This record gives sequence, structure tokens and C-alpha cells, in this order.
Amino acid sequence: MTPEQPVRQQTDSLPTQAGWYLCDANAANIHAAQGVAIRDFPLGKGYGFADYLLYIHGQAAGVIEAKKSGATLKDVEVQSDKYSQGLPEGLPA
Repeated sequence: MTPEQPVRQQTDSLPTQAGWYLCDANAANIHAAQGVAIRDFPLGKGYGFADYLLYIHGQAAGVIEAKKSGATLKDVEVQSDKYSQGLPEGLPA
């Protein structure tokens, strides 16, 4: 098991515990439930991936960026801006 795998398992359990339907980007169904969390969502070219893209009633509603405990919002300010710029055109939001 890689060092990332136990952290990923723990992180993946959080949206599910909060009532979100969790799925991989390659098997996503934004209508599978009222709230869908898509893991490793691909952004536009050059923007990488969002850890989780959240859909509510089939509409993109937010992003979750997983970070180590203790990380501050200031620490992810540039990354958050990247997400807003890298969302694919035509994304239902």
C-alpha cells in the first residue's frame, strides 16, 4: 500500500459520510443522487484535476481540495483560482 492510499481511503469516506454519492470521473453520473461528488475531476488543459467536484441536482456547485490537516485557505488560494479558470466550458453549474 502506498503512503497515499490510507489517506485517500479516509478522505473518500468523508463525502460519503456526509450523504454524497461518490464516484470516479471516468464513471460519473451527475444524476445518480441529489448530491454527487466526482473524485479526480479533470479540468481544462493545463489546469490538472480537482480532488472532488460537487454536483447538486445535476449542477456543479463546488469543489473540495483535500489537504493535510493544518493547511490554511491562504495556502490554497492560487489553486482555488486555478479551479475557477479551469472548469470546462458548458459545465452545468
